[in-house]
Amino acid sequence: MPGNSQRKGAIRKSGKGNPTAGSGGRVRRGLEGKGPTPKAKDRPYHKTYKSAKAAERSAARGGGRSGPPRRTSKSSDAEWVAGRNSVAEVLRSGIPVTGVYVAEGTERDGRMREVFGLAAEQGAPLLEVTRNELDRLTQGAVHQGLAARLPSYEYAHPDDLLDRADEKGEPPLIVALDSVTDPRNLGAVIRSAAGFGAHGVLIPERRAAGMTASAWKTSAGAAARIPVAQTVNLNRQLKAYADAGLMIIGLAADGDIELPDLQLGDGPLVVVVGSEGKGLSRLVAEHCDQLVSIPMANDLESLNAGVAASVALYSVAQSRRA
Repeated sequence: MPGNSQRKGAIRKSGKGNPTAGSGGRVRRGLEGKGPTPKAKDRPYHKTYKSAKAAERSAARGGGRSGPPRRTSKSSDAEWVAGRNSVAEVLRSGIPVTGVYVAEGTERDGRMREVFGLAAEQGAPLLEVTRNELDRLTQGAVHQGLAARLPSYEYAHPDDLLDRADEKGEPPLIVALDSVTDPRNLGAVIRSAAGFGAHGVLIPERRAAGMTASAWKTSAGAAARIPVAQTVNLNRQLKAYADAGLMIIGLAADGDIELPDLQLGDGPLVVVVGSEGKGLSRLVAEHCDQLVSIPMANDLESLNAGVAASVALYSVAQSRRA
């Protein structure tokens, strides 16, 4: 009968009228066991396998400390700087810019030409958009037809600051900020930390200033030369630094010793600077090995965070040179 040939490889019509090849072999093979399920660390697409491989690569590079891969974090979103003077100041300061946006029909004056020249030198792209689009991008700011987009800042891991000291063969010097909320103070601390040989700045993730355009500008470009790390819990990270052999000192108006009498400056050290108004929080102060005051010539209550950090870091730098 046509369609029911007994020749090898012939197709037989099923009762439903659909031609199918003989499936007996496939069924038997499908029923065969495949052996035990591989362990997670042996499955290439499992996160445990990927973590193990990443740790192996890090060890092969001589990279570091044991434990899971470090996670860096980024600021929540890109930031916009609007206005001709503001954009010019950002470019002069060497702040990284991902794009300079110009509204269609904007008059090209001397400041605009300066911005175009600085953007060309830094390789920042120039993009022309409609005025309505620029209004939307800058959320209605007074942009004068010009704005710049800053990328999200990528924060270091707190352990990276220790690795940086190891690479330089120096005892670690880290500046930690306790709830400093003014980005200009953060920028000033970063600038002083870079100038006096610190290996990084540590800030809390919440209720503290982050790397905004204002912080970048106040740092005068130093934020590109020294890492800033974020931590979810400042007290926990201070304890981790202490366990790693660092001494913790906190700047406080009522400190136990005065800065000139500090004997810890030439060793591994964390200098903790408190907030602009309240100073060190109680828990942070309890994690400090010593509370240090800066002697004043009169009854001035306190220095702001940026100035206090500069004075303390200068004193520590002098101890290390000695």
